[in-house]
Amino acid sequence: LVVPLLYKQLNMSGGLPCLALDKDDVTKMLAASTHLGDSNVHFQMEQYVFKRRGDGVCLIDIKKTWEKLLLAARVIAAIENPADVCVISSRNFGQRSVLKFASHTGATAIAGRFTPGSFTNQIQASFREPRLLVVTVPAA
Repeated sequence: LVVPLLYKQLNMSGGLPCLALDKDDVTKMLAASTHLGDSNVHFQMEQYVFKRRGDGVCLIDIKKTWEKLLLAARVIAAIENPADVCVISSRNFGQRSVLKFASHTGATAIAGRFTPGSFTNQIQASFREPRLLVVTVPAA
C-alpha cells in the first residue's frame, strides 16, 4: 500500500492535475510526430522505446517524453533571471524555434553561427555568462 503512494510522489507532475498528461496533450504530441524515432537505436535510448513498427522505426513512449518535458520545464523555471538562459541553434531548422522560445521567455538566443569563446573569452564584445545552456541538435 505504501509503494503506490511513493510512486505517485516520485512522478514529475507531483500529482498536480494541471501537470498530468491529458488527452489534448497526447493528441498534440502525436500530431507533431514526437513519438517517431529512428530505425537505429542507441543502447541508452532503448529505455524510451515503446515498440518498433513493421518498417523498423521505433515508437517513443509518450509518457516518458512528457516526464522529460516536465523535468526540462522545472530546470528552466528554476533560473530566476530569464536572461541567464541561453538557447543556441546553428542549424537552419532549429533557429526559428530558438528565436520564438527566446522572445516568449526572455531568454538569450544565439541563432546561426556560434562565435567560439563567447562563454570563455571575457575580452570579446559578445561575452556571456549564462547559468543554463539549451542546445538544439548538437551533433546531427
